[in-house]
Amino acid sequence: MTTESSMPFACFAPTVRTPDPMRAAITAAMRTPEPICVPPLVEAATVPDTVRRAAAGTARALIEGLRGSKARGGVQALVQEYALSSQEGVALMCLAEALLRIPDTATRDALIRDKIAGGDWAAHIGDGRSLFVNAATWGLVVTGKLAASADDRGLATALTRLVARVGEPVIRRGVDLAMRMMGEQFVTGQT
Repeated sequence: MTTESSMPFACFAPTVRTPDPMRAAITAAMRTPEPICVPPLVEAATVPDTVRRAAAGTARALIEGLRGSKARGGVQALVQEYALSSQEGVALMCLAEALLRIPDTATRDALIRDKIAGGDWAAHIGDGRSLFVNAATWGLVVTGKLAASADDRGLATALTRLVARVGEPVIRRGVDLAMRMMGEQFVTGQT
């Protein structure tokens, strides 16, 4: 037990509860040099080859099952449509991650304009894609046109004019909400 001289303030902070064996072991190991601590931990964390192979097999079966599944949620379909190997996929993931952390509207709007304006969103419309993916893609096309202020003919121009009448903030809010949904589903971490 410690003496009063080694713990002069112990009387001001009495123990709330008796330390359990795990807490006592942690306290006893405090300030132990790393070369002494790590080898037993590595040995304890090592699993036999049979367990490792079984875990790899289970993971493989789960991944193949998910990839083969036709029933996908809207956000998952959007993520599969815009692969991270494409410029558009990287832009969406940047938005999804950043919009969770940006507190002010002006900065969010500037980021949305920056990331959406340069993408080839129209290439992701149609061809048997889900209604959610097509609707989200049209939103991205229109937002990109607003940000780039392009002057095209056709449906995109009509949608751009309609959106201009409704208001750019409405579209930005839609993109913001969609990216936040993606971010909350796929991005981990604390703000």
